[in-house]
Amino acid sequence: MDIDSPDNTPQAPARTRMPKWLPRAMVLALVFFGLFLLADWAFHRLTGLLIVLFVAFFVSLAMEPAVAVLVRRGVPRGLATGLVFVGTFACVLAFLAALVTLLVETATNLAHETPRLLNEGVDWINHTFGQHFTVHDLSQRLLHESDLIEGYAHTAADNAWGVSTTVLGGLAQILTIALFSVYLTAGGPRVRRTVCSLLPPARQQTFLHAWDLAIDKTGGYLYSRVLLAIISAIAHGVFLSILHIPNPIALGVWFGVISAFIPTIGTYIAAIVPVFVALTVDPLDAVWILLFAVVYQWFQDYLLQPRITARTVDVNAAIALLSVLAGGALLGAVGALLAIPATATLQAFLSEYVKHFAVTEDPRIEQTTARRKRTAAAPTHD
Repeated sequence: MDIDSPDNTPQAPARTRMPKWLPRAMVLALVFFGLFLLADWAFHRLTGLLIVLFVAFFVSLAMEPAVAVLVRRGVPRGLATGLVFVGTFACVLAFLAALVTLLVETATNLAHETPRLLNEGVDWINHTFGQHFTVHDLSQRLLHESDLIEGYAHTAADNAWGVSTTVLGGLAQILTIALFSVYLTAGGPRVRRTVCSLLPPARQQTFLHAWDLAIDKTGGYLYSRVLLAIISAIAHGVFLSILHIPNPIALGVWFGVISAFIPTIGTYIAAIVPVFVALTVDPLDAVWILLFAVVYQWFQDYLLQPRITARTVDVNAAIALLSVLAGGALLGAVGALLAIPATATLQAFLSEYVKHFAVTEDPRIEQTTARRKRTAAAPTHD
C-alpha cells in the first residue's frame, strides 16, 4: 500500500505561476499599440501639411539656381529670394489673366457665332444625308427637354457653394506653399548647415552632393521647360497670326505653357481652345491648327527637346507621361507639375548610387536581326 502523505491524503497538483515578464510585456504591448494609433491619427491629420512641405521643398529647389545667381552678383539672399518669387508670381498672374481674358472672349464669340454655325451645320446635314431639319425644330426639341436642362441648372446651383469653397481652399493652399517655399529658399544655407550638423563628416559630403544633384535636376527641368514654352509660344503665335486668328499672342502663350509642361499630349490639349476660336472664323482654319499642332509636337519631341534637355534633365517620354499621371492622381495639378523633376532626381540618384555592371555582347540584347542571320548561317546536321 502506497503512502501519499503522512495523513494518507493525496496532494493536489502544484499550480503553474504566471511568468513575471508577462504582465510587463502586456502593458508594453498596450502602450505601443496606443502609440501606433496615436501616430496613425496624427499622420492622417498632418497629411495635408506634409504634402505642402513636400511641394514647397521642390519649389525651393527650382528657385535655388536663380537665387544663387543673384547672390553671386552681390544681392542679399533675402532680397534675391523675394525678387525671384515676385517675378515668378507676376508671370503666373499674367498667364492666368491672359487665359481668363481669352476664355471670356472665346465664349463671347461662340455665343455670337452659334446661330450662324448652327445654320451652316444643319444645311450641311440636310445636304449630305437628305434630311429636312431646321433650326426651329432643334430649338423646339431643346425646349421639350427643358426638364433635363432645369435639372442640370439646379445641380449647378447646388454645387456653386462647394466649388467656391474648393477654389478658396486651393488659393489658401497655394499661398501656404509659397510662404514655406520662400522660407526654405531664403534659409537654404541654414537648413543645409543644420542637417550637416547631425551627420558625420563622410555623410555630410554625400548629403551635400545629393542636395546639389536635386537642385540641378529640378532647376534644369524648370528652365528647360520655360525655354520650350517660349519657343512654342512664338511658333504658334506666328502661325495663328498668319491665319488671322483673334488674340494670337494670348493663344500662343497658352499653347507654349500647356505643350511645355504636359509631356507628349500637351500640344493636343492646348489645341482645343484655338480650334474653338478658329470655328468662329473659318472651320478650315481649325483643320490647319490641328495639323500644325501634330507637326510641331513631332518637332518638339524628336528634334527640339532632346537638344535642350541634353544638359539639364532627360526622362523617357513614356516614363514622363506615367509619372505625370501618377503625380496627378496623388497630388492633383501640383503633383503632375512636380512629377517629372522628382522622377529625374530619382533617376539621377539611381545612376549615381546604384552599382552598374558591364554588359556582355550578345545578339539577343539588340534586335533579332543578328540572331536570324546567325541562325541562318549555322550549318544543318543531317
